[in-house]
Amino acid sequence: MKIFFFLIISILFSQLVMGQNTFKAIVRNGNTKEVLKGATATIPYLKITVKADTNGVILISNIPNGKFEIEISYVGYGKSEKVYTFPRQRPESIIEIALEPSSGELTEVNIQTTRTNQNLRDIPTRIEALPLEELDEKSTMRPGDIKMLLGEATGIHVQQTSAVSGAASFRIQGLDSRYTQLLQDGMPLYSGFSGSLSLLQISPLDLKQVEFIKGSASTLYGGGAIAGLVNLISKTPQSAPELTFLLNGTNAKGADASGYYSRKWGHVGTTIFGSYNYNNAYDPSNIGLSAIPLTKRFTIKPKVFFYLDEKNSGWFGVNTSYENRYGGDMQVIAGKTDDIHQYFERNKTFRFSTQLSFTHKFDEESSINFKNSVGYFDRQLGKPGFNFKGKELSSFSEFNYVRNGERTNWVAGTNLITDHFTASPPQNNLDQNLTTIGAFIQNTYKIADWFSMESGLRLDKNSPASNKPSNGLFILPRVNALFKLDNHFTSRIGGGLGYKMPTLFNDQSEQDGYQNIKPLNMGNIKAEQSYGANGDLNYRSSIGSEAFITINQLFFYTKVNKPLMVQNSELINAPGHLITKGAETNIKLVMDELIFYLGYTYTDTKQHFNGQSNTQPLTPRNRVSLDVTYEIEKSFRFGAESFYTSHQLLNNGTIGQSYITFGLLAQKMWKRFDLFINAENLTDRRQTRWNSIYTGSITNPNFEDIYAPLDGVVINAGIRIKLFN
Repeated sequence: MKIFFFLIISILFSQLVMGQNTFKAIVRNGNTKEVLKGATATIPYLKITVKADTNGVILISNIPNGKFEIEISYVGYGKSEKVYTFPRQRPESIIEIALEPSSGELTEVNIQTTRTNQNLRDIPTRIEALPLEELDEKSTMRPGDIKMLLGEATGIHVQQTSAVSGAASFRIQGLDSRYTQLLQDGMPLYSGFSGSLSLLQISPLDLKQVEFIKGSASTLYGGGAIAGLVNLISKTPQSAPELTFLLNGTNAKGADASGYYSRKWGHVGTTIFGSYNYNNAYDPSNIGLSAIPLTKRFTIKPKVFFYLDEKNSGWFGVNTSYENRYGGDMQVIAGKTDDIHQYFERNKTFRFSTQLSFTHKFDEESSINFKNSVGYFDRQLGKPGFNFKGKELSSFSEFNYVRNGERTNWVAGTNLITDHFTASPPQNNLDQNLTTIGAFIQNTYKIADWFSMESGLRLDKNSPASNKPSNGLFILPRVNALFKLDNHFTSRIGGGLGYKMPTLFNDQSEQDGYQNIKPLNMGNIKAEQSYGANGDLNYRSSIGSEAFITINQLFFYTKVNKPLMVQNSELINAPGHLITKGAETNIKLVMDELIFYLGYTYTDTKQHFNGQSNTQPLTPRNRVSLDVTYEIEKSFRFGAESFYTSHQLLNNGTIGQSYITFGLLAQKMWKRFDLFINAENLTDRRQTRWNSIYTGSITNPNFEDIYAPLDGVVINAGIRIKLFN
């Protein structure tokens, strides 16, 4: 009997020993193949967690027989989740696990703005990119426009240009909006007559990336990019269909409904975006004027993509939108006009544009590309006793050749830009035309693994030409350098020349509603010309195995000679120059599911006119943003953010109040839908709490500069439905 029990115990013990397995793996960066020491491996069912050693090796012992999911994670990288069966067929072998860098930390982002489709890390030109993951968050915070998306970036300040119609423009590094180009897929999105409505008529739902260049970018895309450019990159169809609907409502009487569909079938694909945006007139301060106007907007943007073969591809798209924006006296908006309540501002706009892009690849290294866009914009701007109507027909065509070698990249091309504006009588003396023919070439040369140079040259001829010395001809060089000092430090430095042709469309004439502006006299005014430089230092590193940090410090300087200004309703060259200089600091810390972000912008913009130096109005010297986000990927997101804006000099010589705003966001994600709620300006900072926004009577108000929010606390909530994704 004793022998029998001994045999039974021996068999059970041997089975138990055989049931204890070992998992051995080495974890690497999926792009660089570097080992990731400190990576974490977890078997949730067994509640086992271990860390990789200094060689990136993970060893888990005493795993019983069966199937178990093993999660491999590392800060700044996507997670690997895979089921393994034990015992393994080759238990002695080491498993290779590659983790892909996740967005915002070590992500591999390809940039389209420079036309070479290079990785962000390898481009000497300083470019910032908001990837799809960040746009996903922003689209729930403000689904109807990109005003908040741009306004939260360091170095970019969104400036409201109307007290009652909500119109706003954006400034990069202290320079007016006319010095900035707004592109979509590398083509001009809006022409000058769109003015301060452009930011309010773009929805972020169909965007996959936003790219910023701060500082002179005229060599890349011609005149008008003295301060920089913003390039909105649209989503493209994939083999898996995507169908997304977003419904949103706000306590400020607003509602948004938008939808996006995409699909690729063999040689054909499509994307379709449509939206309807509505806001009733809203007056949170009870002053009788609309902080948010009555707004109705409809947009539809279909695109067709064609993939003829491995070498030929392209797409064609149409953009149609209509908006009726009606602000002013709340009684007038409600249809109760009387002898006292008469003031209003109405903007009716209709837009129709087409875009065409075609690419032919000669081989893996070289290709030719053709792009064309044609835009028609009809705008009617009305005020009591005054009505201004105009139509603008613009076009952009570009042909370029791209060659991406192992160490050298070339881009060369030519483009044609036309802009034809026609005003309706009796303001038809404001008609203007501009044609620009340009040629450009740029080169990126990787001299060594640690050093790359990028240089470019553009030649533009504009007609009709402005006064000497340029006569409409501009030669624009630029040069940028990238230094990869070690695995943690990189630096970029560069600069270039820029210009801006005279036009009636600027912040001053827009605020006046073109009511008193006089026609351009091209023979008496000069084009604005500039030169600028910037340099930055970047630090990227992990902090142990639990955190990852990135720090970027930028310094910038731009000088604009003979800037245009409105004096006595006439556009003239200022007697002197404008200089803006400053610094931007960006710090991002990632700790597992927690992300901390700190941004600071210092801007010193001065007008040097008639031998005197004065601060430029409506330019805050200091802006600080702080953002904290807790996110469980594809499950839950919670964020808190705060913004400080320092005081600003106003055009009447007084100083505006500094202020702090605070916001919260919560989002719960499931496979097929998301629920979100977002609150902005919980501190209820409103300019109307400190002083009146107008002088005179409400019948004929004279509005003060708008430097702070007017809409107060705004809470929005909604649902995003993902039928396919």
